Amino acid sequence: MADSSVSPSPAVRPPHRIHMHAADNVAIVANDGGLKAGAAFADGLVLVDNVPQGHKVSLTDLAEGDAVVRYNVVIGYALKPIARGSWVHERLLQMPAARELEGLPIATVKPPAQPPLEGYTFEGYRNLDGSVGTRNILAITQTVQCVAGVVDFAVQRIKAELLPKYPNVDDVVGLSHSYGCGVAIDAPDAIIPIRTLRNISLNPNFGGEVMVISLGCEKLQPERLLPPGSIALVDERNVADIGETANAKLDVVCLQDDAHVGFMSMIDSIMRQAEEHLERLNARRRETVPASELVVGVQCGGSDAFSGVTANPAVGFCTDLLVRAGATVMFSEVTEVRDGIDQLTSRATTPEVADAMIREMAWYDAYLDRGRVDRSANTTPGNKKGGLSNIVEKAMGSIVKSGSAPISGVVSPGEKAKQKGLLYAATPASDFICGTLQLAAGMNLHVFTTGRGTPYGLAEVPVIKVATRSDLARRWHDLMDVNAGRIADGDATIEDVGWEMFRLMLDVASGRKKTWAEQWKLHNALVLFNPAPVT
Repeated sequence: MADSSVSPSPAVRPPHRIHMHAADNVAIVANDGGLKAGAAFADGLVLVDNVPQGHKVSLTDLAEGDAVVRYNVVIGYALKPIARGSWVHERLLQMPAARELEGLPIATVKPPAQPPLEGYTFEGYRNLDGSVGTRNILAITQTVQCVAGVVDFAVQRIKAELLPKYPNVDDVVGLSHSYGCGVAIDAPDAIIPIRTLRNISLNPNFGGEVMVISLGCEKLQPERLLPPGSIALVDERNVADIGETANAKLDVVCLQDDAHVGFMSMIDSIMRQAEEHLERLNARRRETVPASELVVGVQCGGSDAFSGVTANPAVGFCTDLLVRAGATVMFSEVTEVRDGIDQLTSRATTPEVADAMIREMAWYDAYLDRGRVDRSANTTPGNKKGGLSNIVEKAMGSIVKSGSAPISGVVSPGEKAKQKGLLYAATPASDFICGTLQLAAGMNLHVFTTGRGTPYGLAEVPVIKVATRSDLARRWHDLMDVNAGRIADGDATIEDVGWEMFRLMLDVASGRKKTWAEQWKLHNALVLFNPAPVT
């Protein structure tokens, strides 16, 4: 399992605050447990209120209507006068309006090219379609939720009775979901959940072995989910036929087939078919591949005010390392980048990439508007308890996961990433939906930062968990893989933790280390994004 890099319990430290930019007129309290009214900082600032850890303190006297600035961005306007040294929280702020999607800077930032990062490798499973897996998993696709109980029963039997015979196979996973019937299958937006499930079935960690369980009467028929030409042949004897246009036979077990007499007949059929796939997967071996074969999804959940100070900047530094190594990195979460859209369009490599980001933002604005909500619905009670006053402040801390590299492409919901470099994968901010869509995009390794703490994990790919605070890393010492809180403690730099994550990724991708989520077999269910109607 991964080294959690847990710091020992710290000694009581003098009042300490973190100031993100010289233009900011607020800073966050860094001390564990927060600080009481009357606490004095070294520069003479005295707290007027009790201020919890991660929450903001005013560095100046603010009049009603004055801008409150953090990250050199206006995160709100004072609803009443705020004295220097006061606790600045969400009830004192009016959130700014969202940035319009017209008149944005387009591909204006042209950073100097960084030297390639060469010589870094990992041990992965190379697939016939050219992709590389970090794990060797048999995934069983389901066309409809109706079969989920049967598949779960079969998976438990396969793990107990068959998997021990195939030591080179890491796991057997049922791709359970809530879609497939009782939905408007021909609605325009239905393409999103359908292509999501299709592309998850083809994730690099599944070795090209596609096995489908169907009920028989569902709207999402197997041939619609995985039409001819959507999967590559896996038989080594037919390598010449492999390609996107190959007409591979789909392996389907249909529970309503007349041949199935009784429940055990269904289970026996699933197990027979599974064993054929297990035999082929078991014959695979890891081989040395360049770090450029990594496809990393980065995400944050249970965020707090330290997310944008410690963990996410360290992930951003690591993102730049991965891009320099030729890898693919996807950052996501529409509502958590919407307030920094100008930062993103300016970093686009081309006007076309910038336009694609704008289209995704506009689509999501309209989606939220149909539900009579806006981006402010994103922030949770836990986010606010952790010091994040609103989505503007949260977004500024979220975007830094993307580092500083140019943004070279955009992946729409459910689509597969088709290029390397830094990509924006447009997803909702929901942890489970974002992870599911990044799986569909082809990620083979996941990085998840958290400040409040969450046991989130995925069965389909390894998930490296990064704590924003040392207190969380100490308490959840056997759930967090990296303690980025050492940055706020002064015990490590952003660069130190970024390199630590980069090296850990190579070890985890190679199977040399397991993450804590893998160790405990913690994983969340797949949650498909379905903006289409349910009938």
